[in-house]
Amino acid sequence: MSGQFTVLIPARFASTRLPGKPLLDIAGKPMVVRVAERALASGAARVVVATDDERIRVAVADHGIEVVMTRSSHSTGTDRLAEAAAQLGLDDKAIVVNVQGDEPLLEPELIRTVADTLAAHADAAMATACHLIEDPVEAFNPNVVKVVLDHDGYALYFSRATIPWARDAFAAAPKEIPLGLPLYRHYGLYAYRVSFLRHYPSLTPATIERFEALEQLRALWHGHRIIVSITRGTPAPGVDTDEDLERVRALFAAAPPGPV
Repeated sequence: MSGQFTVLIPARFASTRLPGKPLLDIAGKPMVVRVAERALASGAARVVVATDDERIRVAVADHGIEVVMTRSSHSTGTDRLAEAAAQLGLDDKAIVVNVQGDEPLLEPELIRTVADTLAAHADAAMATACHLIEDPVEAFNPNVVKVVLDHDGYALYFSRATIPWARDAFAAAPKEIPLGLPLYRHYGLYAYRVSFLRHYPSLTPATIERFEALEQLRALWHGHRIIVSITRGTPAPGVDTDEDLERVRALFAAAPPGPV
C-alpha cells in the first residue's frame, strides 16, 4: 500500500562530539541537505527540516529545501516534530516520517517502507524498522537497541538488553546466537500519524523510558501500538564521530549515493 507522506528532519546545531554537525560539508553541501536529498528520493510529498538555529535555516533554504523554525526548549525530538507538524498545518490523518539529520547514507526505499507500513496498519500510532541480528557483538552491545515483536509484527518491548534471552543456549555458549532466535536490532527510523504527534507532548514520561533511555517506550507505556517492518541487511550508520564523517565523505567523493 503506497500513499503520500511528509518527511520531517529535526536538526539542532549543538552536538557533543561534532559541534555544528548538520552543517558539516559533504562533497560541497551541508550534511542536513544531503539527508534531505535522500528523503526527496523516497517519493515523499514534502520534505521539511525543523530547526531552532538560524544558521541551519539559512543553509537549508539556500539549497531550496523547505525549513521551519521551532522552539529550542523541546526535551525530545518527538516534541519538536509535533510543533513542526502544527506549523505546517498537517491533517490528523497524515503520515510523517522522522529522518535524523545525520544519516546522509539512509536508503530512500527504507523511508518509504516505514511510511507504507504505517499506512497499512490503521490501529498503529507509529511504525519503525528492524533487522535480524547475526553478529554476537551486536547481540550483547547495550548501545544496540533490540525489539521484541508479537505474532503480527507489533512491538512488545524495546531494550538495550539482549532480548529475547536464550536461556539454555546462552548458558552453554554465551557468545553464540542460537539458530532461529528472533533477535532483532531496532533501527531508529519512525513514521507517525499526525494525530499521535499532537497527542504525544501530553504523555507523561515512562519509568522504563527513563531507565532504558529509549523515548519510544513512552508510546508503549501509554498503550499506543508500534508496527515494525523487518528489513534485510543492516542500514547504513549515521555520522556520530570524525571517523564516521571522513568515511561518508570518502564514499561521496567516490560515488555519491543519491541525488547530487
